[in-house]
Amino acid sequence: MATLLSVNVGMPKDVSWQGRTVRTGAWKAPVRGPRMVRRLNVDGDGQGDLAGHGGEIRAVLVYQVESYRYWQKELGRDDLGFGIFGENFTVDGMPDEEVCIGDRYRIGEAEFEVTQPRVTCYRVGMRLGEPTMAALLVAHHRPGFYLRVIAEGHVQAGDEIVRTRRGPEELSVADTDALLYLPGRDPAQLRRALNIPALSPGWQQSFRELAAAERPGPEPGWPGFKPLRVARVVPETPAVSSVYLATTDGSPLPEARPGQYLSLRLAVGDTDPAVRSYSLSSAPTADNYRISVKREPHGKVSGYIHATLRPGDLVDTASPRGTFVLEPGTRPVVLASAGIGATPLLAMLHRLAAVRDPRPVWWIHTAHDRAQHAFAAESHALLARLPHAHEHIYYTAGAPRPDEPHITQGRPSAPSLAALGIPADADAYLCGPTAFMDDLGGFLRDQGLRPERIHTERFSALPALNPGVTSPTSARRPHQPPGPAGTGPLVTFARSGVTTAWSAAHASLLDLAEACDIPTRWSCRTGVCHTCVTHLVSGDVTYTTPPLELPEAGSVLVCCSEPADEVVLDL
Repeated sequence: MATLLSVNVGMPKDVSWQGRTVRTGAWKAPVRGPRMVRRLNVDGDGQGDLAGHGGEIRAVLVYQVESYRYWQKELGRDDLGFGIFGENFTVDGMPDEEVCIGDRYRIGEAEFEVTQPRVTCYRVGMRLGEPTMAALLVAHHRPGFYLRVIAEGHVQAGDEIVRTRRGPEELSVADTDALLYLPGRDPAQLRRALNIPALSPGWQQSFRELAAAERPGPEPGWPGFKPLRVARVVPETPAVSSVYLATTDGSPLPEARPGQYLSLRLAVGDTDPAVRSYSLSSAPTADNYRISVKREPHGKVSGYIHATLRPGDLVDTASPRGTFVLEPGTRPVVLASAGIGATPLLAMLHRLAAVRDPRPVWWIHTAHDRAQHAFAAESHALLARLPHAHEHIYYTAGAPRPDEPHITQGRPSAPSLAALGIPADADAYLCGPTAFMDDLGGFLRDQGLRPERIHTERFSALPALNPGVTSPTSARRPHQPPGPAGTGPLVTFARSGVTTAWSAAHASLLDLAEACDIPTRWSCRTGVCHTCVTHLVSGDVTYTTPPLELPEAGSVLVCCSEPADEVVLDL
């Protein structure tokens, strides 16, 4: 019988690290007596970086006393007290090779579900005073794992741990961890992993990418940037215009997945080239891609596109990328957007309408008013081609006409969404301002949608340069690195809009990113601390720096389940 040996909590605090101040909750200590466990964490506990730790899917971190004994011997240390590995629950039993993703356990009054292996970051090395500890946890296959809280309740040291349900595929934590990090993975095991509803969305996305890489056939797209010709520019509203792009020689364009985006590199004025990423807004044909761009009041690039770009112009373009894509299946689909966030969802709607998909589809869109409602007629016509479509439009500053029962004045709310009859087993795709997605995602979860089936797209770069690292000055906008210009291959940070030549003055891509004030979260997905080695993951290939080992041209390197940026190498 497994036993809960210790409950450990700690609130975030500022810790000095490598000349910086890090806000971290890694310092945890045992507590006596019963402690309430709630949906997001244990009472008295907190996380310094909610992007990489904590939250509903990672509410409780578990580590085993057997691993403590292992590290005491491996590191030659006798000072490893419970909680030093950042765990909330120190347990006797529950080894990683026996606990399975999707297993449920009763501990005290509460019930939990296993969601993913622990993905370590540099903070565990800070806590132990062992700079390579994050890498060691991965290399020695002793990660521990996270729990989601199914039923809240009190727990305390000494409680028995009783398994109440076995995970559907009986895929252990250790096997799941190896499936992501070790070579020679079994495609059948990848499919098993993707059949586990409890597996966290980040790990599901990683396994979807790996499964796609295992499929035979060349990957669509082209390396780096290549010029595409502007075929036409079409105004959609006073603030939104669509740009149609075609190849310069009339050859077919690779097919993009609905929801992906293009990165454009534009020479705007006398400054360095500017890079911006725009979602494809229709199902691409063999002849062209369509992007739709909103003119921002002080947007240099969007202003250039609206005022200067003309048919016949050439635009350096990277091939379609992105993992916010419509997934095949039979479950109902919710496409919810606000403003220009409709663009990737419109591409998904085009795909659904093209095949007259039988799945029930809910199209939910928020606009300021009728004049600012881009693609109103287009989306309405596409929905009319679907056998089970539901259209719901919200105008925040405009009243509907009597013949428009699908339009409501106001914003989506919990009661209005509840009235739409969205099934709890639906897949939801949300795109818009962060507050919109947070609110709508919360409403949908309250209606019973599982968190892993709510997909969101953020196109702005994430704010933290390193998670939890604080700075006495306000965050700077990404910029060219200081010092002499490099002479090596062009490196483009697609989401931050910076293109710069590689220079040997930088020890790694991470070092270059930091010199440009690019928001990065390189260690969250791989669990390898960037103070010792930085792993860059692209598909099923791992690149290690330093030294810089340049992958093939055009590779997209992402190092987190929710990447802060993507890197395009132009070799």
